[in-house]
Amino acid sequence: MGSRTEHFEGDDLAADTWVPHYLPHWSSREGTRASYDVAGSVLRLRIPTGQGLWCPERHTPALRTSTIASGLFAGALGSTVGQQPFADGLTVTEDQDPFRGWLLTGGRLTVRARADVTARSMVSVWLTGFEDEPERCGEVCVFEVFGDTVVTDPAAPSAGVGAGVHAFRDPALREDFSVTPLALDLREWHDFTVEMGPAGCRWSVDGRPVRTSDQCPRYPLQLFVGVFDFPDRDDGTLADHEPTLEVDSIEHVVG
Repeated sequence: MGSRTEHFEGDDLAADTWVPHYLPHWSSREGTRASYDVAGSVLRLRIPTGQGLWCPERHTPALRTSTIASGLFAGALGSTVGQQPFADGLTVTEDQDPFRGWLLTGGRLTVRARADVTARSMVSVWLTGFEDEPERCGEVCVFEVFGDTVVTDPAAPSAGVGAGVHAFRDPALREDFSVTPLALDLREWHDFTVEMGPAGCRWSVDGRPVRTSDQCPRYPLQLFVGVFDFPDRDDGTLADHEPTLEVDSIEHVVG
């Protein structure tokens, strides 16, 4: 049995594990820099009210994000090769050195996290292929929660927890994703777990089974951890809110 745990020790992200940028090859490092703090063995990702849009000339709808990744791969300047292309015809706008910080295959991954979101924001932890070969792009979503599914009533808190597999351009996979309403307070700590193996994937939250899939990518996967904000969803009452995602630990166990 092998294991690795990220406890977020110290006062910053481990430079040999994380890139504090979201797909900078489609924009720039400066334009994709995450807002975050590391203190008390907790990573706190946030989106301050003054943070700019992510990839504003290329991405629709308007999006802001603070996301970190454990890998990065893209072609040379002007190339069409790059992780997670979100539109046709994208080209690399800034050279990026390949980075293999934490790639994993199979095993059990548990993320201990909590979040504070509104109807215009969401949080997620997901795994995708490194994409050094284009078809190695499938995704295993550990969890995804949109704020418009969250109920904060102390008497009956709940949230719609998304989980599953996204095929993208991997011909060996098919779309298999769903959202499950769960009785939980997203502002409290919870353990989000996915078990991955040749027979597929199994998801649970705090030890409670959520869903299964009979498929799982069989190539190395990297981690993304992020909070997102969609300004166009604001009804005029949410603009001053700072959405956050806090992560206490990420544990990967194989065997």
